[in-house]
Amino acid sequence: MKKNIIQVLLLVLIAGCSGRDDLSDAYGNFETIEYLISAEGSGKILELDIDEGDILSAGQVVGFIDTIPHHLQIIQLKAKIKAINAQKAGVRTQIQVQKTQKQTLLIEKKRLENLLRDNAATGKQMDDLNGQLNTLEQQIIATQSSYETIDSEMTAMEAQVKMVKDQLRRNIIVNPVDGTVLEKFSETYEMTAAGKTLYTLADLKSMILRVYISGNQLAQVKLGQQAEVLIDHGTEGWQPLEGKVTWISDKSEFTPKIIQTKEERVNLVYAVKVEVRNNGRLKIGMPGEVNFPKPLAD
Repeated sequence: MKKNIIQVLLLVLIAGCSGRDDLSDAYGNFETIEYLISAEGSGKILELDIDEGDILSAGQVVGFIDTIPHHLQIIQLKAKIKAINAQKAGVRTQIQVQKTQKQTLLIEKKRLENLLRDNAATGKQMDDLNGQLNTLEQQIIATQSSYETIDSEMTAMEAQVKMVKDQLRRNIIVNPVDGTVLEKFSETYEMTAAGKTLYTLADLKSMILRVYISGNQLAQVKLGQQAEVLIDHGTEGWQPLEGKVTWISDKSEFTPKIIQTKEERVNLVYAVKVEVRNNGRLKIGMPGEVNFPKPLAD
């Protein structure tokens, strides 16, 4: 009889230790900010040196996409620029020749004006010379216009080279932020396109415990305040961690089905995010509990 009483008392004690609904203020699951790292270029992936679980640094080169088409395009554009430069030099020389011809005609005109004063030339000769000067002036204007057109074409070609070089740079896969690779979606030698996700990344150094509280608990929770976070520690019970409230929803919502709040009769709850420094045991989706500081009694 005494043995049975002891067994009953032990079961009651274990049940009391395992039930935490009357101890914790809120319950939820851990999450983190995930980044979808996408390709900026298109083509065959020649290298993607990452694996799931790898810890990457911001600015780290993790692979590259085939760049041969871009290199060939740059060679082609540079050849066109060289041809345009040669054409530009020819037009420049032509303008210089025309200006020299104009100076010669101006000297001839001055000489003809002196002859006219001495009645040694005719008006028709002067009219013919002025006609030649006008024609040459129009030729100079047309040639200069052609030179400006070639110069604009050169500027456009140089801009295309810069654009292709930018595309070439984008084919180098650079990791943008510090974090851990969660999932890898592409492999070496596969084709990719701009905007296609290559892998997902998350900073697991700090995790966010998203919990839900009732309207009655709102006065107890404030932004920036410290909170006690509890996680399952196996046979050793619960491990306490320090947390910080970083966000409180300004809108209520119906209680998620996977969440059991302290007051089950309350239908509307508010989401709260508690940031926790990861000690290595926190995982995405892992359940957790939180206790907020109790207000001081009056």
